[in-house]
Amino acid sequence: MKAASNLERILSEGKFAVTAELGPPKGADAGKVREKARLLKGSCDAANITDCQTAIVRMSSIASGKIIMDEGLEPIVQMTTRDRNRIGLQSDLLGAAALGVKDVLCLTGDHPKFGNHPQAKPVFDLDSAQLSVMLKKMRDEKVFLNGEELHGGPEFYIGAVANPFADPFEYRAMRMAKKIEAGADFIQTQIIYNIDKFTEWMSQVRELGLDKKIHILAGVAPVKSAGMAKYMKKNVPGMDVPDWVIERMEAAGKEGAKEEGIKICVEIINKVKEIEGVHGVHIMAIEWEEAVPVIAEAAHLLPRPKI
Repeated sequence: MKAASNLERILSEGKFAVTAELGPPKGADAGKVREKARLLKGSCDAANITDCQTAIVRMSSIASGKIIMDEGLEPIVQMTTRDRNRIGLQSDLLGAAALGVKDVLCLTGDHPKFGNHPQAKPVFDLDSAQLSVMLKKMRDEKVFLNGEELHGGPEFYIGAVANPFADPFEYRAMRMAKKIEAGADFIQTQIIYNIDKFTEWMSQVRELGLDKKIHILAGVAPVKSAGMAKYMKKNVPGMDVPDWVIERMEAAGKEGAKEEGIKICVEIINKVKEIEGVHGVHIMAIEWEEAVPVIAEAAHLLPRPKI
């Protein structure tokens, strides 16, 4: 075991894992984090805490992670390389480990020009793969990135992300292989709506033997409206939203949109569960955490195993 986190134990035992996403508030109210943690607890094995997602200032992912730990929910702390250089990243990682954080997801992060402080200077001292390398050195070799000895090394279960839908498609599986080489222990994918393309990507993953080297969690998300589906299709890079999703959301109308969005999400979960090499799902109900227990129940993912 790398860190013996709940997520690592679930995956190591061959159980189908469920993770969810928790967005910290745009303020200092710890109660809002606790409220979301209570919504997710029992419906997932661990919850991602986003790190100023889409470059919008929010409460720290590490501080939020400690708050949800106190509520009995395991955090997967997201760390982007956008806002901190290698000194700041290593310092924050040591602090996270000291607070009890065991799962870390490595990300590069969106450029500040897309967020609410577009004049902010981006750092990008490292990219996400280099961040994984750094975490692995800290955990396995007990040294900082510069080779200097660590006094009390952290134990992290290291995560990375993969996008099966971005171009060029034929290189996407090989790109994930590089993240495995860098040190990733588990992968969470981009949100899946195009099942056929995801199935083809998983076929490439299996041909390379990658599903035997790492645990893959398929990203899913309920859409709230036809407008949201159209926006993601046209404006979010790397998203593949087929027309049938939009057509079903339009047919549901405003009254039935949320129910239809959850229904589509459950259908996708049931399909990815049958794909060889998929070891779990990551449910991204962005600012709609109350939908997660409903989806988990409908997809027969409850109760969560206790290991």
